Amino acid sequence: MQPRVSVIMLTFRRPQFIGRAIASVCAQQREDWELLVIQDGSHEQTAAVVAEWQRRDSRIRHLRREKPGNIAEATNFGLRLARGEYIAILDDDDYWAAPDKLDRQLRFLDHHSGYAACGGGAIVVDLEGRERLRYLKPESDAAIRRRALFANPIVHSSAVYRRQAALAVDGYDESLAGFQDWDFWLRLGRTAKLYNLPEPLVYYQLWEGGGSFWAQRANTQSALRIVRRHRGAYPGFPAAFALALAYYGFARLPTGFRRVAYEPLSRLKKAVFAGRR
Repeated sequence: MQPRVSVIMLTFRRPQFIGRAIASVCAQQREDWELLVIQDGSHEQTAAVVAEWQRRDSRIRHLRREKPGNIAEATNFGLRLARGEYIAILDDDDYWAAPDKLDRQLRFLDHHSGYAACGGGAIVVDLEGRERLRYLKPESDAAIRRRALFANPIVHSSAVYRRQAALAVDGYDESLAGFQDWDFWLRLGRTAKLYNLPEPLVYYQLWEGGGSFWAQRANTQSALRIVRRHRGAYPGFPAAFALALAYYGFARLPTGFRRVAYEPLSRLKKAVFAGRR
């Protein structure tokens, strides 16, 4: 079967979560998908988990990159090898919240040709699976644009977008040290409309081992670049740049303090710059 949607899942030495993520893809009501598990570097446990799932479902493709790189490089690698008209994203430590997720998003994009991407809200969970917060992103294209410089407008693991639209903007910027998805949405939004379904579509794992905590310094440098880069296309530059500077300062505080403050501040930011809670 020719897949209509290619799911790109990046993984790097996190075998304890990836099975859960793959299971949420296999549980989808739609059958016209393929899953590209892109593994950076070698890791026997991760490879064993993926191999077991491949034995169960032939739509899963395991693609290894011997030389690890950044998120943008790995995602662009998947974009080039994907066969679907649409691309869906799912991080290996997150998992989808509903079996009709892909179906709803593809139906929206099929009926709204002026839109390049469709995301949704998220349910934040801790390592024990307890819900800590649920939030929605701004729904309409106009609302997304008003907040686009302040925070990532689409939850990456909730997103489905047109593959050709992504290729037209040259995919993800591999020169950025972090927040490559934020920059990608802003560049995509300069060519077409964006939309978020008004309900949670993904469980978002918040933990120290996630890339967000350890990449804070790189992310803050990228945030300053991104806000400056798109200042002419989206409103609110002065306030957004001030916020990016504050985040830059926070990322240079002692690690112990950031460990304590990371989760509550992350939850606060998601609540403040989301659409409806």
